[in-house]
Parts: sequence; C-alpha cells; structure tokens
Amino acid sequence: MKEKSHPSTALPETDLHPADLSEAMGQTEKSTQTTGIVVIGRNEGQRLAVCLESALLQSPWVIYVDSGSTDNSLAIAKNLGADIVVLDPMQPFTAARARNAGLERLLELYPTASTVQFVDGDCQLEREWCDRAAALLEAQPDLAVVCGRRRERYPDASIYNRLCDVEWDT
Repeated sequence: MKEKSHPSTALPETDLHPADLSEAMGQTEKSTQTTGIVVIGRNEGQRLAVCLESALLQSPWVIYVDSGSTDNSLAIAKNLGADIVVLDPMQPFTAARARNAGLERLLELYPTASTVQFVDGDCQLEREWCDRAAALLEAQPDLAVVCGRRRERYPDASIYNRLCDVEWDT
C-alpha cells in the first residue's frame, strides 16, 4: 500500500539560535547542490516545530513522515509547510520505513535533489549545516556521507540529558 501524502502550505518565518557548527566542517563554501530534508517523527509536538523550522530555513524541500501521532504533530507540520507522508498503521512503524517513505516522496516531488538530509523530529539542524555538508560532498567526490555532532539541547537539565550529550560526542 502506498503511503498517504499531503501537499505543503506556506513557509513561516522563525527566530532560531543554533550553536556553532562542528570544527570538522571547516569553512566550506556554499554548495551549488540542492538538498531535500526528510524529517521523521511520532508525537513530537513542539520539538517537531523547532525541527521543521530549522529544516525550512535550509531548504524548501522538506518532507515530514508521521508514524501514527495522536498529538498535534500533523497540524504543526501542515502549518509550517512541510509535505506530509502518513504511514499506514497496519504495518509496523520503524525509523527505516519512515526514512524510506520520506525519501520516496522527496524524489517524487523533487527529482533534482542532489543531496538528502535525514533528521529525527526531536532534533534541530544547525544553521547552514545542509549547505556546508553538501559543499563538502561536492568538493570531495570520494565522500558518500557527511555526519555532524549530535548535541543535547539542555545538557544541564538533568543527569540523563548530560549522559546523552556525552554519549553522542563521537
């Protein structure tokens, strides 16, 4: 069964304050490539809004794949202008299934996308990350993937947040 898609709406303005990009990216020039972004989630609520706002600052080609949300995640994605794919609940939800459905929809709508950024709905993309990562891929054709540093937004909020931040420091 083909997953259900919904058209996008207008792009909102936002006021994000992302941290500095990883030093590993260096000062690469802006890419000439076009990046599409696939966001996956379930019941992410306000975290999804932050994620989508950060994605829409980097590309108008944003697909949100929902895995059975019962909160306002679908309304948030629609209001922010993401194209929406709703997964069929009769099949088990997995991150891989959601990413594959999002990639399929992205390439259906935007076949000229030259790079793809996958991101979970509870994460935020750093400003200019997609352009810098795509520029690095363009400058070094032997690269296939560029990864960044995942950070906990509030590492001092609890010991658990701090442990996540330390664990992700790879």
